[in-house]
Amino acid sequence: MSASSPVPSNYAAALADLKQQVRRARFTAQRRVNTELVRLYWGIGSTIRQRQQQDGWGTKVISRLADDLRAAFPDMQGFSPRNLAYMRAFAVAWRSEEVLQQAVAQLPWGHITVLLDRLDDQHTRDWYAAHSVEHGWSRNVLEHHIRTEAHIRVQAAPSNFAATLPAGESDLAQQLTKDPYVLDFLALDSDAKERHLEQALIDRIIDTLRELGEGFAFVGRQVHFDVDGDDFYVDLLFFHVEQLRYVVIELKTGKFKPEYLGQLGFYVALVDDKLRRSQHADTVGLLLVADKNDAVVRYSLGAHHSPIGVASYDLLPPAVKAALPSEADLAAALDRATSDSDSEEPR
Repeated sequence: MSASSPVPSNYAAALADLKQQVRRARFTAQRRVNTELVRLYWGIGSTIRQRQQQDGWGTKVISRLADDLRAAFPDMQGFSPRNLAYMRAFAVAWRSEEVLQQAVAQLPWGHITVLLDRLDDQHTRDWYAAHSVEHGWSRNVLEHHIRTEAHIRVQAAPSNFAATLPAGESDLAQQLTKDPYVLDFLALDSDAKERHLEQALIDRIIDTLRELGEGFAFVGRQVHFDVDGDDFYVDLLFFHVEQLRYVVIELKTGKFKPEYLGQLGFYVALVDDKLRRSQHADTVGLLLVADKNDAVVRYSLGAHHSPIGVASYDLLPPAVKAALPSEADLAAALDRATSDSDSEEPR
């Protein structure tokens, strides 16, 4: 058929279907190649581990093995002494060949080295491997979630979704939330004003989207709405491309107050009316606060009809925050210092 010939009416649909078949085949082929590479690396690592135990192979033997493998297979990469050490560590961490049936075998090798470098507990490694496969995390996203200890803090934020959204949809919306969010990439102190926090989130939008989770797209900051001559501005507006819903995010630098939900509920209704299309799911709101009383949050959510979740945020990574003294510790130390000073006899 020449370029000038008329295109059949069903050509576009057939072409789209064929493109999808090609993409699926390419993805399947890439995954099989990756699985075979993981199988090879595990086998090499297992052999090295066994020879070290049985024959006492040391560093010099591993270096020679790396040189000989590179000489035998000059067109292949990955046979450096450092990578051979990773292969051994891989075989030590996942000792059984059944590893090839687990989630980790579906990960790129770079992801596996991150798991080996950053984590010691095997159960935790398996958790991150499974979530990486399920959500398609990139290596940077995986490192971010490990650094912020996602396996400890990933829990859904308190919300009223079950009461305000249709059955089934409420579960999906709940999956968009977690509590707390870790915003340590912002390099702000606890006294930062809300507008500074908003600006920092936008300046580091890639990190912000990474922390929010998969599927979020940034729409705008201080999004303007004119309501019969009155001006209103939504702090942050996102769109979730998988669930096809707008997500309104409001920031508060202080502790949660019930009245915050009224403002956010108004913005959710506004976005739902002005921007939402018929093919979109219900708009939801997410209030981020520096601190909250979960009992107060629960009672407050029960009184609102707009779908809203409430989560706290931390400006420090969990490990650093845990190492800092609490207010009670500081108060006790101050009391001791004052007591010691009072007990000293004047000279």
